[in-house]
Amino acid sequence: MVSGRAQRPGDIVTSLAGKTIEVLNTDAEGRLILVDAITYAIRQGCTHLVDAATLTGAIVVALGHIHIGAFSNDDTLYARVAAAAKAAGDRMWRMPLDDDYKDYLKSAFADIPNIGGRWGGSVTAAKFLEEFVEGKPWVHLDIAGTAWLDDAKPHMAKGPTGLPARTFANLALNWA
Repeated sequence: MVSGRAQRPGDIVTSLAGKTIEVLNTDAEGRLILVDAITYAIRQGCTHLVDAATLTGAIVVALGHIHIGAFSNDDTLYARVAAAAKAAGDRMWRMPLDDDYKDYLKSAFADIPNIGGRWGGSVTAAKFLEEFVEGKPWVHLDIAGTAWLDDAKPHMAKGPTGLPARTFANLALNWA
């Protein structure tokens, strides 16, 4: 620990939305910030949400460094994001977001833990985020496998990729 005020497993934190979160893994701190950003966006009047984060190593296990993992609670918004990605040349793959995965996100001490168990890590991370979108149409892009490439690909240089900036630009320019 850096100091006595550092986050520790077992800590209970309260999100901006007022939900309590049990910290089971201190390496999953980014999602704590992301759920507060989602709550803030909703409070500012956002009606549709699209976020991207290097959220999980589990998405790299599932999809390698080829596709962005996409999660969504809304087929229409997902179709718009997927079309923007295709037009931009970015590759993504829709992952499941079934409610059955919520069973992995139970805490005896808080409203929700910051991680699920060993299984379905990328899905349970997305389910964690979904708990904060308040039913708004939402797409989460897990870019952990595509944000940085150790080796050049035919369609992408080695190093930082900038994904999914082209998708976001295309989505914004064609939003009607």
